[in-house]
Amino acid sequence: MTPQAFFENDRFATEAGIELVEIRSGYARARLRVEARHLNAGKTTQGGAIFTLADLALAAAANSHGTLALSTTSNITFLRASRPGDVLTAEARERYVGRSTGCYQVDVVNQEDALIAVFEATVFRKDTPVPFRVD
Repeated sequence: MTPQAFFENDRFATEAGIELVEIRSGYARARLRVEARHLNAGKTTQGGAIFTLADLALAAAANSHGTLALSTTSNITFLRASRPGDVLTAEARERYVGRSTGCYQVDVVNQEDALIAVFEATVFRKDTPVPFRVD
């Protein structure tokens, strides 16, 4: 199974239109084209949509080591608004990897490479293998 096929099982992210673009050891990139369905009452991208984009990139990067990793904490700081037509990209980078924990930073940028949000998270690694391999 490919990592993309595995993460298509993340129904919430998939239904939101988030696409996993790249995954390698300790790194992942995901993308979202902002549509009307992603907007809040102020007509900007709803924070939950941006959080979900960052969270999927985190999940892919954290699970790239071959065992199931689940988020224990996460924090997001919103810096700029985005609107319909914007293409947001979340890039997750591993900052620390331990035997059972990991720490990640995810930058969310728009199509002009302007920083939209910064997301930080820690994960706990279980002994459960994931059904894909990243080289």
